[in-house]
Formats: sequence, structure tokens, C-alpha cells
Amino acid sequence: MITHNPPRLLDLCCCAGGAGTGYRRAGFEVVGVDIVAQPRYPFTFHRADAIEFLTAHGHEFDAVHASPPCQEYTPLHALHPEKTYPDLVAATRDALEALGKPYVIENVMSAPLRKDRSITLCGGMFGLRTYRHRRFESNIGLRAPSHPAHVARTATSRRRERWAQGWHISVTGDVGRYVGPEAMGIDWMTGDELCQAIPPAYTHHIGRQLLTAINRDAVEVA
Repeated sequence: MITHNPPRLLDLCCCAGGAGTGYRRAGFEVVGVDIVAQPRYPFTFHRADAIEFLTAHGHEFDAVHASPPCQEYTPLHALHPEKTYPDLVAATRDALEALGKPYVIENVMSAPLRKDRSITLCGGMFGLRTYRHRRFESNIGLRAPSHPAHVARTATSRRRERWAQGWHISVTGDVGRYVGPEAMGIDWMTGDELCQAIPPAYTHHIGRQLLTAINRDAVEVA
């Protein structure tokens, strides 16, 4: 049951607000939390440890989205074995389940999300010029749109030239902000911020399902 008007969503590990913007477009009041300052985050922002903030304030919200750091689950881990990266998916899930509110956990395809409670979203589902697959685990039973064939080639080098030729872009590494509007639906981030973001279209799609679930009191019991 929604307890606020508009309903409030807590956006954990929010970075510069790609996910939060999608939820805002779906109809939520969004509050972001990140351990790093985010000067371009477009909504109310708190600099804090995400799990500590969730434990202290999660009851003030109708739903929670979390994007724990992904580096532990990407090729960065193999490329730089001397480095350690946060491994927070399990701890985040535990805190969210203890809260008992509708939640979504987002991460890369190789992250340890529960397959039985996850969907995959792709930029091709939303007409974007990047595929950028991401998985979303939730306790409300999410649905994904149909997944179109990947017919466009994706550039990982000579990106500016190939972008002009109509290729898709891999939004990683040294990507420029020029790709933001068409590839990600984002026009306020730097290139570095884009590399950490997800397209707002993904969470707009999910946010509408969250609102339906909250209205129907349809949170599943794990």
C-alpha cells in the first residue's frame, strides 16, 4: 500500500541519477544515496553509506532501488587482480528483505542476482543506440518487453567515427558525452558518469510495475 503521495523511492548507490530519473518519470518522488558526492544528481541527495542509510531510513519510503558497485563482477576484476572491489549484492539483498518493502537490485549480467527473480533489459527494447544489458532482481515479479534481435553493430573503438556511421556504442571506458542522449537517454552526465549509468527507460518500465504492485499490495514473500 502506498503511504505517501507521490510515492517515495529510495535510490541507493545512485551515481549521477540514470535509474532515479526513470523512476521519477514513472511517478515516484526520488531520494538518492551514494558514498561519493554526486553534484549532477537531479533529485534530493544524501552522501552516506547505502546500507546504513537503508537501515536507518528505509521505513520512510514506499520502495527501494539499489545498484551495488559492479566492478567485482566485471572483467576489471580479472584485469586487475591486485585490486579489491566491494562485493555488496548479498548484503544489500539481506537489508532489503529485512525491510520488507518492494525492492529492485540492478547489476551487470555476471553479478550474483537470483535468476528466479530477475529479468534482463536491453537498450534495443527501448529504441536506444546501445544494447547495455542489465539484470534486475525484485520481490514483485517483474516483466520484460520482448527482446529484439541485435542487428546493429556495436563500436568499442573508433567510436566517434562509427557512431556517425550509425553504429551502436559500447558505453564504457573513454566514451564521450556526445552519445548520451541517443545511446542512453541522458543529457546531463559526463562521459565517466555515463559509463556508470543505466538508461532511464529501464527504470521507467520497472517503476510502472512497482507502482502497480504497491497499489495492489502484491509484494511476494520470499
